[in-house]
Amino acid sequence: MNAADPLLKIEDLSVVFRQSGRETTAVNKVSFDIKPGETVALVGESGSGKSVTALSILKLLPYPSARHPSGRIFFKGRDLLALTEDEIRHVRGNDITMVFQEPTTSLNPLHTVERQIAEVLAIHRGLSGAAARTRVIELLSEVGIPDPEARLASYPHQLSGGQRQRVMIALALANEPDLFIADEPTTALDVTVQAQILKLLRELQKRLGMAMLFITHDLGIVKKIAERVCVMQGGRIVEQGPVEEIFQAPKHAYTRALLAAEPKGEPAQPRPQAPIVVSTDDVRVWFPVRRGFLRKTVGYIKAVDGISLAIRRGETLGVVGESGSGKTTLGLALLRLISSRGPIVFLGKPIQDLKFRAMRPFRRDMQVVFQDPYGSLSPRMSIAEVVGEGLRVHHPQLDEAARDVRVVAALEDVGIDPETRDRYPHEFSGGQRQRIAVARAMVLEPTFVVLDEPTSALDMMIQAQIVDLLRELQKKRDLTYMFISHDLKVIAALASHVLVMQAGKVVEQGKAAELFAKPKSDYTRALFAAAFELETAGEGVVAQ
Repeated sequence: MNAADPLLKIEDLSVVFRQSGRETTAVNKVSFDIKPGETVALVGESGSGKSVTALSILKLLPYPSARHPSGRIFFKGRDLLALTEDEIRHVRGNDITMVFQEPTTSLNPLHTVERQIAEVLAIHRGLSGAAARTRVIELLSEVGIPDPEARLASYPHQLSGGQRQRVMIALALANEPDLFIADEPTTALDVTVQAQILKLLRELQKRLGMAMLFITHDLGIVKKIAERVCVMQGGRIVEQGPVEEIFQAPKHAYTRALLAAEPKGEPAQPRPQAPIVVSTDDVRVWFPVRRGFLRKTVGYIKAVDGISLAIRRGETLGVVGESGSGKTTLGLALLRLISSRGPIVFLGKPIQDLKFRAMRPFRRDMQVVFQDPYGSLSPRMSIAEVVGEGLRVHHPQLDEAARDVRVVAALEDVGIDPETRDRYPHEFSGGQRQRIAVARAMVLEPTFVVLDEPTSALDMMIQAQIVDLLRELQKKRDLTYMFISHDLKVIAALASHVLVMQAGKVVEQGKAAELFAKPKSDYTRALFAAAFELETAGEGVVAQ
């Protein structure tokens, strides 16, 4: 292989899925290449074929239901599609590694962080014992895990969404691969950690001479990380070229629409006279730390530490902060899905001490959309069953036909074709699964909805559509939202009030317009500055 030759070259690649006697083309005659040390970004809306293209490189598609009617994939001159399973196994995890969009499905829930990373080092590097442990700590430190030694014994469920994604990046980089495939690696990360991860990947790329295929829907990140970009729509590459050229003079109409898409519009205005839907006073969620043979409590992780708030009817409270700051824990406490201390009042009634059965009448009026749609949607239920499950529980008087009418309406509201409602979650892209999760919450017409990163897995065009949809639903039904997000553009478009969290405490809170205009705390200013820099051109974040 000559130095001038591409490291990876994809020629005329097509991917077809066959199910129930019907074939669907997911990728249609795609061609591009990646040079050694180069980063190529693959962008496009959910379902455009980005991830399917990436999975084809490592032959990770569900064969034989998936097949390649055309195409070749050359890596260092070898056609990967022609390799046997034993041969491709030596390429995976060593020469080419991949970080998937949803870390929950990639990490083993029964193994600790140390064991999972050490396993990769043992298989490919022969490291074990103290040497492996030292390298695991180094990797966790490199990807921004605080106090990495203390996290060695943690299980995936004990980490925040952003921390799980960073562990996945550590796993992928453990063997210093020649090609690193990153499928939405910063989706679950707040803006400050996004900047750290981008800086880390650039540094590692420079040190290792590593090439990257970077799949993302965030065009701000594309400008920061990639030299060239391929824009996909409907399984085809509609435009490709140098990043600067594509951003400054896009030729295809879809590329222009993608560049123009971002959440817009004004959030619901504060309503000081509206009734309070949910309120707390000094709420706390402390997790005990137990050690020793007798498992004595030696301390506490203060995930939520003395927070007071009140959300009025028709308003949106935006909750922002770094991964692990306690945002999701606060939302779960308000919904009484985890134990907490301190009064919680919902629709004028104290619910803090209510048990499971007593809480059931309130569940119809309080709903949640979780950050990870794959983990929250049952793989054994069709989409119609997933969305309609709440109707069976809370509206048992509805017959099957009436339920189906409401399921169809909910799916149409979030942009999912109702004709696909007999399919299963694994048959949809990550963004489509998130829209299904939104439909499941909205079908019950609740009063209060906790939205935990509901747009994080969506491309920019769908993000804007979902924000418009949530705003429209809020206005039509007088809904009250708690919107948890690291995307400040989405918060600015939806939230009437903002609460900023750090290490379980409230750093700052107030009316959104005032807080965005004049943040008072250093932490809030740093958070906003990181978000602003990710949206602008140049190398500021990467160079820091």
